[in-house]
Amino acid sequence: MTKIHIGTMGWSYSFWIGKLYTAGCKPEEYLSEYSKHFDTVEVDSTFYRIPYKSTVAKWKTQTQPEFIFSAKFPKAITHDKRLVDCEEELKRFLESISPLQEKTGPLLLQFPPSFKSTNIPALKEFLEKMPHGHRLAVEVRNRELLSSELNSLLRDNRVTLVFTDHSSTQEMEEVTGDFVYVRCEGDRKKVQGTSGKVEVEKIDDVKNWADRIKRYADKSMEVFVYFSKYYTGYPPSDAEQLKKALKLTVNLK
Repeated sequence: MTKIHIGTMGWSYSFWIGKLYTAGCKPEEYLSEYSKHFDTVEVDSTFYRIPYKSTVAKWKTQTQPEFIFSAKFPKAITHDKRLVDCEEELKRFLESISPLQEKTGPLLLQFPPSFKSTNIPALKEFLEKMPHGHRLAVEVRNRELLSSELNSLLRDNRVTLVFTDHSSTQEMEEVTGDFVYVRCEGDRKKVQGTSGKVEVEKIDDVKNWADRIKRYADKSMEVFVYFSKYYTGYPPSDAEQLKKALKLTVNLK
């Protein structure tokens, strides 16, 4: 079975203290503590602002040697400018995360529901201009976009279509890239995600994901899986449940 990376979306949650993080753990210590349990994280903060290179360099040194960071493209690129005339923002973003070096994982283009099929030409042009050497994943929230046209574009550019476990999306099966990217989002209307505990049980759903992930891994595809705090309310538990279902090492205290 090939490499499977399982983690959460973000790590800066004070309500994980006493569970994932030891009592008295300071915010600047969260990432180091997190990386003792998981080998990857999806960086959500890059969606809201481009980080300083010095900050990113600290992320690299605070994590275990084999740790991998997946990062969201800034919303200035995906939401505000819809991939048009965003060369400067793209350059700044890629430069800002460059200190990660070998710890750089897939970069996530997450589009809003208002991103429609009419925006596909802009996506095509963006992908053509994208510098080589980066693994890209695309998440869409508009079902209209889930088409053979989008799949062909992504496949031609070796970009992975994200599998999303979210109330507003339909189940997807087609793999368009050379790796698999799964985002277990959940439902913000049903889960608050700030209590540091499981609010909704999804054991069966996690087992179903494990079955799918085994199939991809058996085909020698690298797999990345991330859980949101809105999935069950406590993503570290979800990640460990999945690791257990896949018979991977479980080390959550």
